[in-house]
Amino acid sequence: MSQWEKVYGVHAVEALLRHHPKRVKQLWLAEGRHDPRVQALVELAGQMRVPVGTRDRKELDEWAEGVHQGVVAEVSPSQVWGENMLEELLERTPGPALLLALDGVTDPHNLGACLRTADAAGALAVIVPKDKSATLNATVRKVACGAAEVIPLVAVTNLARTLEKLQQRGLWVVGTAGEATQMLYELDLTGPTVLVMGAEGKGMRRLTREHCDYLAKLPMGGSVSSLNVSVATGVCLFEIVRQRQIKAAV
Repeated sequence: MSQWEKVYGVHAVEALLRHHPKRVKQLWLAEGRHDPRVQALVELAGQMRVPVGTRDRKELDEWAEGVHQGVVAEVSPSQVWGENMLEELLERTPGPALLLALDGVTDPHNLGACLRTADAAGALAVIVPKDKSATLNATVRKVACGAAEVIPLVAVTNLARTLEKLQQRGLWVVGTAGEATQMLYELDLTGPTVLVMGAEGKGMRRLTREHCDYLAKLPMGGSVSSLNVSVATGVCLFEIVRQRQIKAAV
Protein backbone atom coordinates (compact mmCIF):
# COMPACT_ATOMS: atom_id res chain seq x y z
CA MET A 1 0.00 0.00 0.00
CA SER A 2 3.04 2.29 0.00
CA GLN A 3 2.09 4.12 -3.23
CA TRP A 4 -1.46 4.69 -2.00
CA GLU A 5 -2.75 6.95 0.75
CA LYS A 6 -5.08 5.62 3.41
CA VAL A 7 -8.30 7.49 4.18
CA TYR A 8 -10.38 6.23 7.07
CA GLY A 9 -13.68 6.98 8.78
CA VAL A 10 -17.20 6.80 7.37
CA HIS A 11 -17.65 10.51 6.50
CA ALA A 12 -14.23 10.96 4.87
CA VAL A 13 -14.56 7.80 2.75
CA GLU A 14 -18.13 8.63 1.72
CA ALA A 15 -17.04 12.10 0.58
CA LEU A 16 -14.27 10.58 -1.52
CA LEU A 17 -16.64 8.11 -3.14
CA ARG A 18 -19.14 10.87 -3.96
CA HIS A 19 -16.75 13.56 -5.17
CA HIS A 20 -13.60 11.75 -6.36
CA PRO A 21 -14.49 8.10 -7.00
CA LYS A 22 -11.70 7.68 -9.57
CA ARG A 23 -9.15 8.28 -6.82
CA VAL A 24 -10.39 5.30 -4.78
CA LYS A 25 -8.59 2.06 -5.61
CA GLN A 26 -10.09 -0.18 -2.92
CA LEU A 27 -12.50 0.02 0.00
CA TRP A 28 -11.71 -2.18 3.00
CA LEU A 29 -14.21 -2.94 5.77
CA ALA A 30 -13.64 -4.58 9.13
CA GLU A 31 -14.80 -8.18 9.20
CA GLY A 32 -18.23 -8.53 10.76
CA ARG A 33 -19.37 -4.95 10.29
CA HIS A 34 -22.76 -4.97 8.53
CA ASP A 35 -24.63 -1.98 9.98
CA PRO A 36 -26.69 0.41 7.79
CA ARG A 37 -23.96 3.06 7.51
CA VAL A 38 -21.50 0.55 6.14
CA GLN A 39 -24.11 -0.98 3.84
CA ALA A 40 -24.75 2.46 2.39
CA LEU A 41 -21.02 2.79 1.71
CA VAL A 42 -20.96 -0.62 0.04
CA GLU A 43 -23.86 0.39 -2.23
CA LEU A 44 -22.15 3.68 -3.09
CA ALA A 45 -18.88 1.89 -3.85
CA GLY A 46 -20.81 -0.48 -6.11
CA GLN A 47 -22.33 2.43 -8.02
CA MET A 48 -18.85 3.91 -8.48
CA ARG A 49 -17.35 0.52 -9.42
CA VAL A 50 -14.94 0.56 -6.50
CA PRO A 51 -13.97 -2.92 -5.25
CA VAL A 52 -14.87 -3.76 -1.65
CA GLY A 53 -13.05 -6.24 0.56
CA THR A 54 -12.81 -7.19 4.24
CA ARG A 55 -9.86 -7.25 6.60
CA ASP A 56 -9.28 -8.19 10.20
CA ARG A 57 -9.91 -5.18 12.45
CA LYS A 58 -6.38 -5.44 13.89
CA GLU A 59 -4.94 -5.03 10.41
CA LEU A 60 -7.03 -1.90 9.86
CA ASP A 61 -5.77 -0.63 13.23
CA GLU A 62 -2.22 -0.88 11.89
CA TRP A 63 -3.11 1.04 8.73
CA ALA A 64 -4.96 3.92 10.42
CA GLU A 65 -3.50 6.54 12.74
CA GLY A 66 -6.78 7.05 14.57
CA VAL A 67 -10.31 5.71 14.97
CA HIS A 68 -11.15 4.21 11.57
CA GLN A 69 -14.73 3.04 12.37
CA GLY A 70 -14.02 -0.17 10.48
CA VAL A 71 -13.68 1.67 7.16
CA VAL A 72 -10.40 2.29 5.28
CA ALA A 73 -9.96 3.29 1.65
CA GLU A 74 -6.82 3.12 -0.48
CA VAL A 75 -6.69 6.25 -2.62
CA SER A 76 -4.34 8.00 -5.02
CA PRO A 77 -2.18 10.75 -3.48
CA SER A 78 -3.84 13.88 -2.10
CA GLN A 79 -4.36 16.93 -4.25
CA VAL A 80 -2.90 20.10 -2.75
CA TRP A 81 -3.50 23.01 -5.11
CA GLY A 82 -1.09 25.72 -6.24
CA GLU A 83 -1.63 29.47 -6.11
CA ASN A 84 -3.10 29.61 -9.63
CA MET A 85 -6.17 27.82 -8.20
CA LEU A 86 -7.06 31.01 -6.29
CA GLU A 87 -7.27 33.06 -9.48
CA GLU A 88 -9.52 30.44 -11.02
CA LEU A 89 -11.83 30.36 -7.99
CA LEU A 90 -12.08 34.15 -7.79
CA GLU A 91 -12.87 34.45 -11.50
CA ARG A 92 -15.94 32.22 -11.21
CA THR A 93 -17.28 33.58 -7.90
CA PRO A 94 -20.28 35.89 -8.43
CA GLY A 95 -20.60 37.28 -4.89
CA PRO A 96 -18.09 38.64 -2.37
CA ALA A 97 -15.32 36.06 -2.00
CA LEU A 98 -14.35 34.52 1.32
CA LEU A 99 -10.96 32.87 1.81
CA LEU A 100 -9.33 31.46 4.94
CA ALA A 101 -5.55 31.67 5.40
CA LEU A 102 -3.80 29.70 8.14
CA ASP A 103 -0.35 31.03 9.01
CA GLY A 104 1.64 28.07 10.29
CA VAL A 105 -1.05 25.80 11.75
CA THR A 106 0.89 22.56 12.21
CA ASP A 107 -1.57 20.37 14.12
CA PRO A 108 -3.43 18.12 11.63
CA HIS A 109 -6.47 17.99 13.95
CA ASN A 110 -6.73 21.78 13.83
CA LEU A 111 -6.27 21.86 10.05
CA GLY A 112 -8.99 19.24 9.61
CA ALA A 113 -11.38 21.17 11.87
CA CYS A 114 -10.62 24.42 10.00
CA LEU A 115 -11.31 22.78 6.63
CA ARG A 116 -14.64 21.49 7.92
CA THR A 117 -15.65 24.90 9.28
CA ALA A 118 -14.44 26.76 6.19
CA ASP A 119 -16.54 24.53 3.96
CA ALA A 120 -19.59 25.00 6.20
CA ALA A 121 -19.14 28.79 6.07
CA GLY A 122 -18.93 28.82 2.28
CA ALA A 123 -15.24 29.74 1.96
CA LEU A 124 -13.76 29.25 -1.50
CA ALA A 125 -10.47 27.75 -0.27
CA VAL A 126 -8.08 27.41 2.63
CA ILE A 127 -4.61 28.86 2.06
CA VAL A 128 -1.52 27.57 3.90
CA PRO A 129 2.22 28.16 3.48
CA LYS A 130 4.13 25.24 1.97
CA ASP A 131 6.57 25.19 4.87
CA LYS A 132 5.79 24.88 8.58
CA SER A 133 2.18 23.90 8.05
CA ALA A 134 0.12 20.74 8.32
CA THR A 135 -0.96 19.29 5.00
CA LEU A 136 -3.50 16.74 3.84
CA ASN A 137 -3.11 13.34 5.49
CA ALA A 138 -5.41 10.67 6.88
CA THR A 139 -5.85 12.46 10.22
CA VAL A 140 -6.79 15.75 8.52
CA ARG A 141 -9.32 13.97 6.31
CA LYS A 142 -10.87 12.09 9.24
CA VAL A 143 -11.30 15.26 11.34
CA ALA A 144 -12.59 17.23 8.33
CA CYS A 145 -15.47 14.73 7.95
CA GLY A 146 -15.46 14.94 4.15
CA ALA A 147 -14.70 18.65 3.78
CA ALA A 148 -11.13 17.90 2.69
CA GLU A 149 -12.55 16.36 -0.47
CA VAL A 150 -14.61 19.40 -1.50
CA ILE A 151 -12.83 22.57 -0.35
CA PRO A 152 -9.46 23.26 -2.04
CA LEU A 153 -6.36 23.40 0.17
CA VAL A 154 -3.96 25.82 -1.52
CA ALA A 155 -0.28 25.72 -0.54
CA VAL A 156 1.72 28.87 -1.38
CA THR A 157 5.44 29.57 -1.26
CA ASN A 158 5.12 33.04 0.28
CA LEU A 159 1.93 33.77 2.23
CA ALA A 160 2.63 37.51 2.59
CA ARG A 161 3.07 37.88 -1.17
CA THR A 162 -0.13 35.92 -1.79
CA LEU A 163 -2.05 38.22 0.56
CA GLU A 164 -0.65 41.22 -1.31
CA LYS A 165 -1.86 39.81 -4.63
CA LEU A 166 -5.30 39.19 -3.17
CA GLN A 167 -5.41 42.79 -1.93
CA GLN A 168 -4.62 43.96 -5.45
CA ARG A 169 -7.66 41.96 -6.63
CA GLY A 170 -9.86 43.91 -4.22
CA LEU A 171 -9.99 41.59 -1.20
CA TRP A 172 -9.65 42.94 2.32
CA VAL A 173 -7.23 41.04 4.56
CA VAL A 174 -8.39 40.69 8.16
CA GLY A 175 -5.95 39.18 10.64
CA THR A 176 -6.65 38.05 14.17
CA ALA A 177 -4.35 39.09 17.02
CA GLY A 178 -4.82 39.22 20.77
CA GLU A 179 -3.22 42.68 21.00
CA ALA A 180 -5.55 44.23 18.39
CA THR A 181 -7.57 47.24 19.52
CA GLN A 182 -10.66 46.46 17.45
CA MET A 183 -13.14 43.69 18.13
CA LEU A 184 -13.99 41.51 15.13
CA TYR A 185 -17.66 42.43 15.57
CA GLU A 186 -16.83 46.10 14.92
CA LEU A 187 -15.59 45.44 11.38
CA ASP A 188 -17.65 45.39 8.19
CA LEU A 189 -16.95 41.91 6.87
CA THR A 190 -19.52 41.85 4.07
CA GLY A 191 -17.06 42.63 1.26
CA PRO A 192 -14.50 40.29 -0.37
CA THR A 193 -12.46 39.05 2.60
CA VAL A 194 -9.43 36.96 3.47
CA LEU A 195 -9.54 35.88 7.12
CA VAL A 196 -6.05 35.16 8.47
CA MET A 197 -5.60 32.99 11.55
CA GLY A 198 -2.24 32.58 13.26
CA ALA A 199 -0.44 29.48 14.44
CA GLU A 200 -1.22 27.68 17.67
CA GLY A 201 0.37 29.70 20.47
CA LYS A 202 2.55 32.04 18.38
CA GLY A 203 -0.10 33.71 16.26
CA MET A 204 0.67 35.31 12.91
CA ARG A 205 4.23 35.93 11.76
CA ARG A 206 5.42 39.53 11.50
CA LEU A 207 5.32 39.71 7.68
CA THR A 208 1.85 38.23 7.59
CA ARG A 209 0.65 40.74 10.18
CA GLU A 210 2.12 43.64 8.18
CA HIS A 211 0.09 42.61 5.12
CA CYS A 212 -3.25 42.75 6.95
CA ASP A 213 -5.60 45.67 6.28
CA TYR A 214 -7.18 45.20 9.71
CA LEU A 215 -6.27 43.40 12.91
CA ALA A 216 -9.10 42.26 15.15
CA LYS A 217 -9.65 40.19 18.26
CA LEU A 218 -12.43 38.28 19.96
CA PRO A 219 -13.70 39.34 23.39
CA MET A 220 -12.36 37.01 26.07
CA GLY A 221 -14.43 37.07 29.25
CA GLY A 222 -12.92 34.16 31.16
CA SER A 223 -9.58 33.29 32.66
CA VAL A 224 -8.03 31.84 29.47
CA SER A 225 -6.24 34.27 27.18
CA SER A 226 -7.10 32.69 23.83
CA LEU A 227 -9.16 30.06 22.04
CA ASN A 228 -7.96 27.01 20.17
CA VAL A 229 -7.25 28.11 16.59
CA SER A 230 -9.95 25.90 15.05
CA VAL A 231 -12.56 27.17 17.53
CA ALA A 232 -11.55 30.79 16.93
CA THR A 233 -11.70 30.18 13.18
CA GLY A 234 -15.27 28.96 13.51
CA VAL A 235 -16.33 31.99 15.54
CA CYS A 236 -14.74 34.41 13.06
CA LEU A 237 -16.03 32.72 9.90
CA PHE A 238 -19.58 32.59 11.12
CA GLU A 239 -19.50 36.25 12.16
CA ILE A 240 -18.71 36.91 8.49
CA VAL A 241 -21.60 34.63 7.48
CA ARG A 242 -23.94 36.40 9.92
CA GLN A 243 -23.07 39.87 8.59
CA ARG A 244 -23.49 38.79 4.98
CA GLN A 245 -26.85 37.18 5.60
CA ILE A 246 -28.14 40.33 7.31
CA LYS A 247 -26.94 42.49 4.40
CA ALA A 248 -28.50 40.14 1.86
CA ALA A 249 -31.84 40.28 3.68
CA VAL A 250 -32.01 44.08 3.69
